[in-house]
Amino acid sequence: MIIEAVPPTAALGYHRGMKRWWLIVLLLLLAMADACAQAPAYSASDIPHWFANTFLDFREDVADAARDGKRLVAYFGQEGCPYCGKLMADNFSQRDIVDTMQRSFVAVALDLWGDRETTWLDGTVRSEKALARTLGIQFTPTLLFFDERGNVVARLNGYVPPARMRLVLAYVAAHGEARQTLGDYLAAHAAPATHGALHDEPFLLRPPYDLRRKAGGKPLALLFETPDCTACDEMHREAFRRDDVRALLARFDVVRLALGAATPLVAPDGRRTTARALGSALGIVYAPTLVFFDETAREAFRVDTYVRPFHLASSLDYVASGAYRNEPSFQRFIQARAARLREEGGNVDIWR
Repeated sequence: MIIEAVPPTAALGYHRGMKRWWLIVLLLLLAMADACAQAPAYSASDIPHWFANTFLDFREDVADAARDGKRLVAYFGQEGCPYCGKLMADNFSQRDIVDTMQRSFVAVALDLWGDRETTWLDGTVRSEKALARTLGIQFTPTLLFFDERGNVVARLNGYVPPARMRLVLAYVAAHGEARQTLGDYLAAHAAPATHGALHDEPFLLRPPYDLRRKAGGKPLALLFETPDCTACDEMHREAFRRDDVRALLARFDVVRLALGAATPLVAPDGRRTTARALGSALGIVYAPTLVFFDETAREAFRVDTYVRPFHLASSLDYVASGAYRNEPSFQRFIQARAARLREEGGNVDIWR
């Protein structure tokens, strides 16, 4: 074997070349790290390993879960959804929640915009995105909980914190729907909030409450709250202090009702009723819930999930602008709105 000596100048050039090479590698690694930091909060790869892989035939999935003494849960998510990421990171990192999910439920994942074939309980074959439209999925994540006959006994529209999710899981796992509504169960078991009172706001209309719409008048935003509600506290403390949210609220008649109260009112359809009866008729389960009505007294949209100020502002804009009439997908509206705001130089941060 012949080993040739490397001249000192060549060795120096070699080491300089190696330094340049390592510098390039370092810069590439930093760029990759920065790209990861800016990547969407959620992707399909984040779905937990204990989710079931099925043919998405809901007839079979419901039956298979029941055979094992469990209940089916259908999860709808979408790529880049930060609330989905929060569900995975905050809720599905809790050992007790994961244990309950694995012990009492069979979970399947669907993509809000997906093209995989699904078979609904009536035998209808649709793509994932077509099924999502049929089921009225407007927020991600959405979780549907089925009983042994394929009835949806609980539905979580959007993200809910771990404490609330524990209650819903306990209710469904114990077949609580046979004894009481989910709303009554949550009201009886939810921990009291720190504020303990309804917040007052200058944009809230005062009683007596006549919720009928007049020709040419503003649309109605009906807000249901409870005194002991941490999410209500957050909404008033953060979202309702923002100028953009206030400006959009000014385009509505905003009426706040205490969920479960005997407050007398005239409903949008002209019936004389109470806040409690109207909330029950509308199927209000969570506080806060915003229900929007158009000029014909029909429900146009509702927000019955945890949202940060950006999504609340987007919901108000969705109804106030009339976009809900032509764009049935709230998610598409949000994406277009965020893109427009960025083009106008705005800073779109959904967590602020």
